[in-house]
Parts: sequence; C-alpha cells; structure tokens
Amino acid sequence: MLLRLAGFRRASMMKSDGIAFHHPLAFWFGCLAVAAGVCLHMPMYIMAAPMHYHLAGMAMDTPMSIGMGLIPCGVLLAAYGLMPHLAQLHQSLHGHGNHLYFHVADGVPLNGEHWKLVIVLAVALTVDVMKPASIAFVMPGMVHEYSITQSTAGYLALSALTGTAVGSVIWGRIADLFGRRAAILLSAILFMGTAICGTMPSFGWNLVMCFLMGAAAGGMLPIAFTLMAETIPTAHRGWLLVALGGIGTSAGYLAASGAATLLEPTFSWRVLWLLNLPTGALIVFLNRYIPESPRFLSNNGLQREARAVLMRFAGSKNDLVADVTDPSEDTHILEIVHPVAEVRELLRGRYARISAGLAVCGLAWGLANFGFLLWLPGNLERMGLNAHAASTLMAKSALLAVPGIAVVVCMYQYWSSVRTLVLFIALSTVSLLAFLLIEMLHLRSAVFTIAATVALLIGISGVIATMIPYSAEIYPVHLRGTGSGVIAASSKAGGILGAGLGVLDLFRNFTLSAIVIAVPMAIAGIMVARAGIETRGHALEAIQRAMAE
Repeated sequence: MLLRLAGFRRASMMKSDGIAFHHPLAFWFGCLAVAAGVCLHMPMYIMAAPMHYHLAGMAMDTPMSIGMGLIPCGVLLAAYGLMPHLAQLHQSLHGHGNHLYFHVADGVPLNGEHWKLVIVLAVALTVDVMKPASIAFVMPGMVHEYSITQSTAGYLALSALTGTAVGSVIWGRIADLFGRRAAILLSAILFMGTAICGTMPSFGWNLVMCFLMGAAAGGMLPIAFTLMAETIPTAHRGWLLVALGGIGTSAGYLAASGAATLLEPTFSWRVLWLLNLPTGALIVFLNRYIPESPRFLSNNGLQREARAVLMRFAGSKNDLVADVTDPSEDTHILEIVHPVAEVRELLRGRYARISAGLAVCGLAWGLANFGFLLWLPGNLERMGLNAHAASTLMAKSALLAVPGIAVVVCMYQYWSSVRTLVLFIALSTVSLLAFLLIEMLHLRSAVFTIAATVALLIGISGVIATMIPYSAEIYPVHLRGTGSGVIAASSKAGGILGAGLGVLDLFRNFTLSAIVIAVPMAIAGIMVARAGIETRGHALEAIQRAMAE
C-alpha cells in the first residue's frame, strides 16, 4: 500500500508538470482558513461605514478574535502543504554527490510558456511592490484617525523596511529548501493574511502587520528573479531580468497610487490594506502558471520532474536529451550536481568577495534611496528654492531619468552585465560628489542641480535594476535563493540605516551625507569590478564553474 501511495504521489507530480503540491489538501485548506480569517474582520469594518470606517479605539469582537486565530493556523497549514517530503528536504541539505547532465532548451527562442511565466511574475512583482508603496498613501489617514504625529507614523515605514530585510533572508533560505515556487506562494498567502491590517483598531497592531507584510514583500522580490533566471534561455535572460524589475516597480507604484486615488476617498485609507486579500489570492490563483525551477528540481534529485518542466519550455522533445558525459559550455547544459548546501559557502573564495561587494553596494544604495533622496526636496528648499520649485525640479528630474531604464536594459544585454553594474555604481558616486560641490562652492544653478539630480536618479535606478538580477545569476543553484535574498536584504538594511540617520538630521548636511554614501558606494564599485564575473551570454552552470575556479 505504501509503495502504491508513493507511486501515486510521483505520478501526480509528473502529470502536473512540476506544479503539484506535496500536501495539496493542507495547502488549500490553509488558504481557505486565511481567507476566512480575513473575512471575519469585515463585518466590523462594514458597520463602521457611517463613520467613514473609523475603527480606532474600538474593541475587537468575537468574530475578529476567531479570525485572528484562523490566520496564523492557515499560514502554518499552507506552509506544511508547500513543504517537500522529508527525503527531498534531506537532499536539499546534504546531497549525495551524483552527477548527471541534460541538454536543455537554453538556446531556443522564447515561446509561449516563457511568456506566460514572464507575465505571471510581472503580476507578482507588481503586487509585491504595491504593498510597501501603499505606506505613503495610508500614513496621512493613520495620523488623523489614530491622533499620532508624523514622526510616530514614520515607525510604520521603519517596521515595513525591517520586515523586508528579514523576509529577504528567510524567504531566500526557504526557496533553497522548499523551492522557488513554494516561497512565492507563501509570500502571497502572507499578503492575504495581512489584509486585516485594514481593520486594526490600534496603531500598534498596524506595526505588527506591516512588519509581516514587509517580510512577505521582501521575500518575493529576489525569489521571482531567481525563478526567472533559472528558466529563461541564456540569450534572453539578462534583458528580461532587468526589464522585469523595471516594469514590476513602475506598475507597483502605479497600482498603489491608482488604488489610493480611486478607493481611498470613499472607503478610507484602510481599503489599501484590505486589497492585500484579493491581490494575494490572485497570485495563488495563477499558481498553475508558476512551475518549479527545473534546476532546483534537478539539484534535489527529482530528475523526472525536472525533465517534465523542461519539456514545457523546450519547444520540442529533441531539445532535451540525457547525457552522461561532461559536455562543453556551448552545448547549453543543465548540470545536476548535489553539493552540500551550507550557507557558509557564501563566505568562501570568490563568492565571499563578490558577496561582500554586492552587500556594500546594497547598503550604500539603501542610504541613497531612503536617506539622501528622501531629504533632497527639503535640502533644495534650504538652499533657496521654494516648496513648489523644489517639487517641480524633482518631478522634472524623475521624468528625465525614465529613459535611463531602457539604457540599462540595452547595456546589460548587449554590452556587459558586470561592467553595467559598475558603471552605474560609478555614476551614483559621481552624482553624490556633485552635490558635495554644490554645497561647498555654494552653487545655485538650477541647470547644475537638475543635472546632478537626474544623474543620481539614473545611477541608483541602474544600480538596483542590475544588482538583484546579477545576484540571481552568479550564485550556485543550491544557494541562489539564499544569496539573492542576502543581497536584497542589504539594500533594505541600508534603508533602515538611512531612516535612522535621517532622524539624526545627518542628511540636512549635504557635505557629510554625500561623503557618507559616496565612500561605500565607491568601495563597492571597486570590489565588484575586481571580484565580479561576466554573466552575459553564459549559461548559469558555466558561471557557477567559473566562480568555483
């Protein structure tokens, strides 16, 4: 009976082309429990409609208390449904040293299956970016309803940023143990659960829920890039990774601002959090179009399942042939190696040097994006511009910086991945030093200020647009989620540090703040230039072999 049951499990996974759940009933019951828990919070929200949905200070009723219990139980049950069998988990952690090779469709043109994956991951990233982007639109309403100060409301952003940093690391590890698809779906389920943030009667509960929402958002971002990198053909991997990041970010901010414009006046700020339920459920609904990474499956000894997924993307059965010889780089192979997947491998050899360079880069980027730029409008006013002029200057600069994303995509695809990253690190450093000259030489030229602002916006946009995709390409398959998560977490850690230094008024001093950010940015550029490796046009396994030399 046990053998028949095991055979049924493997057959079901094969039939689903790598999109089955290890414990499907647990997963779906968990999703229903989370959705039910959120829905039990809705009666109180609806009853508060005559008061424009004002819930501050109200006591939680019995249905809300039951819902609060259902949600964590549902998340744990769904996580169990996504958890692999113990034998596979042991394989992920320890491996057995066997080697097998597949010729795969790494050189075929993009087909319908590739585009389905790209579209679904673009939707997932849009939802992912929309969550933290909504914070700016809910804070004014929170300040009014909870009768708190702007500085107190700022703890909401700090809580979310801390959550994204923690989530990037934890979800990265989950992706390497449970799978890329499992990590993405777990983020979506947590999105659904944190919808109750829109019904919380106290600001403290909002901080807790915002931390959890940030953890889910921080976890999904690097994993989506990891799955894309491991599935898209080599020739198209670079530009699609960079374009995915640009499109997802822009669409996420547009969705947040659009929802605030259309819904907030009628349903209050709380509706922006309640949208977590349908948007998270949308990702779960699209799960059939999110296959597991074939490289992850192969690395965990699930060779038949890896072959089934690859057949979806190969376009032809002739593009997938088993081979037991060591092929050359030009044959576009998927190398199935079972190493010991210890995290400390990231601290050894060339991986240690490039990881350190990328982490410093992420830290400096977070300081620039969440610190220097956040205080820039105020500093421009201090230099003599009025508030309207400062806002207009920032808007013009942002508009001029938009075409920079297309430039980043072209350079990453057709010139060099690592040199593109280093170039935009250098541009960010130079633009920061330009602001240093503005302060030291008392320059008040609008043209010079706009040029420096545009250069900084293009520079930091180029850095984040290339840093995360580059991280998803350089790490070995058994640590790709962990490595990408750590680098993503470094950028969030820089944001947390930037928020803290902003409270200390560091960024009101152009000279000091420019130096504080430009120095680590320059150091990161040197480290990445020296330890980085070219990924453009190379299969992931070829990159892995070069990094191990």
